[in-house]
Amino acid sequence: MARIEPKLILCLREGYGLGHLRRDIISGITVGIIALPLAMAFGIASIPDTVAAELQAINPALTAPALGIFTAIVAGFLISALGGSRFQIGGPTGAFIVIVYQIASKHGYSGLATATTMAGVILVLMGLAGFGRLIKYVPYPVTTGFTSGIAVVIAATQLKDLFGLRPTDAGGNSISLPPEFIHKLQVLASAWKTWEPSTVAVGVGSLVILIILRRFMPRLPGQIVVVVIAGIVVALFGINTDTIGDRFGGIPRSLPAPHLPAFSPALMRELIPEATTIAILCALESLLSAVVADGMTGRRHRSDTELVGQGIANLATSCFWGIPATGALARTVANIRAGAVSPISGMVHAVTLLLILLVAAPLAKAIPLATLAAVLLMVAWNMSEIDHFRWILRSPRSDIIVLLTTFGLTVLTDLTIAVMVGMVLASFLFMKRMADLSGVGSLGVADNGEDPPPDIPALPPNVEAYEVFGPLFFGSADRVRDTLAGFERPPAVFILRMRRVLCIDATGLHALMELYKKCQRDGINLVLSGVHAQPLVAMTNAGLDKMIGEENLCGSIEDAIARAEKLATA
Repeated sequence: MARIEPKLILCLREGYGLGHLRRDIISGITVGIIALPLAMAFGIASIPDTVAAELQAINPALTAPALGIFTAIVAGFLISALGGSRFQIGGPTGAFIVIVYQIASKHGYSGLATATTMAGVILVLMGLAGFGRLIKYVPYPVTTGFTSGIAVVIAATQLKDLFGLRPTDAGGNSISLPPEFIHKLQVLASAWKTWEPSTVAVGVGSLVILIILRRFMPRLPGQIVVVVIAGIVVALFGINTDTIGDRFGGIPRSLPAPHLPAFSPALMRELIPEATTIAILCALESLLSAVVADGMTGRRHRSDTELVGQGIANLATSCFWGIPATGALARTVANIRAGAVSPISGMVHAVTLLLILLVAAPLAKAIPLATLAAVLLMVAWNMSEIDHFRWILRSPRSDIIVLLTTFGLTVLTDLTIAVMVGMVLASFLFMKRMADLSGVGSLGVADNGEDPPPDIPALPPNVEAYEVFGPLFFGSADRVRDTLAGFERPPAVFILRMRRVLCIDATGLHALMELYKKCQRDGINLVLSGVHAQPLVAMTNAGLDKMIGEENLCGSIEDAIARAEKLATA
């Protein structure tokens, strides 16, 4: 089991003074201000209007933007306090919007809370089992494919608020955007004539300001600047556009009372794929963020501790009417640049959001929804990784297939399906590549393109020698089984050189056993040469060393040829 100790304890143990606290307070307040509009925007984008209405019927304080803020406060505090990174800032992120919207649309908030809780348990188990280091084996085309696909879906979802569209059904009743991408586009297209010039002006103007700030003043917190400017302009000039107050009635001035989600065994079984997807996304994004933070600061995070912290945070946020949370790369980078030195900065960020909730919540009513849509469009652009996408398109064809498959499935079907299919497809292609690097060739005429070693002694009469190269696993084992098929007349001794076989699996062991049995049937003596440690241990555990005979397991090709000469003349 992995050793779990929060990074906060290590930082305090090393010696934490007033100078460190001052820097953490300044950086925490800075990131808390930056996180406020993002948390509200992610909450609005993640919760369908119908689900938001149901929540407000339960409690008027449970608005969609409030859910995002609750998540940033609760999960943000716990991720910093219990995680494995000094600088990680946690909260809702764009990566979860698609899967959260789909779950909430289909199962309501109770299903979302169940999936979030299950994902939290999965993350804790992953951390305790030491899976933190295994996340790096997810292929880059898979992560790029689904993040780019998520970006496209997020961008399409924001068109409604950016242009002030009001989609309706056949009876003229207002409807939420459906989770399916094609259906979403159809609904948006049917509502295109309802666009509002004033809303377009606010949304496009906000987007232009964000682009300018990013280009010429990248250190300025563009999201909070544009939210403040847009709110003031809309209020002063009485511009006719929807605000948070118009749609949601504002945000509450306190955290909700904790509650336990209502669990249903049938619903839990149904949500296993979605919960697993949330856990994988959380692990990928949080550890990626931690790695970037390490590169910027020269520190090292504890991946397993980070997963446990992320899991506990998601367990908690589901009890405070929140949505899934993870490490947020952009906010983590901003935290580092603001001078953070320890996880206390992330805890201050959460406290800052709580204070804003307590003191300045009424001001959020004036924030235009079109401006939040512009903020999310910038988030989608940052997630799209267009340069990386184009770069992978110049990679080997198999990587391109994985990229486009994952991207297409994310956009057109379901993120859960996209991640699973992408991983399976990448695994199959990896196995094919490994099989292509493996093979069996005659020591006289090697089929791996290399010349035979010049120092090999001449083979005695009635002796054949072949060499295996590459891992002997299920993708290449059949080549070993078929080596004897090409002989017109069976030799007296068959030497199989294994100096280039560094690992073997159960299928490889079975292939060796089949080869031995075939040799026995045909009256051939089997001699192995140069068996490495891992294959030798595996063969010993399987009893193959006794079956073949320890005297027939030779350390070098010279010893194997000498052994073969004795057997051939016996």
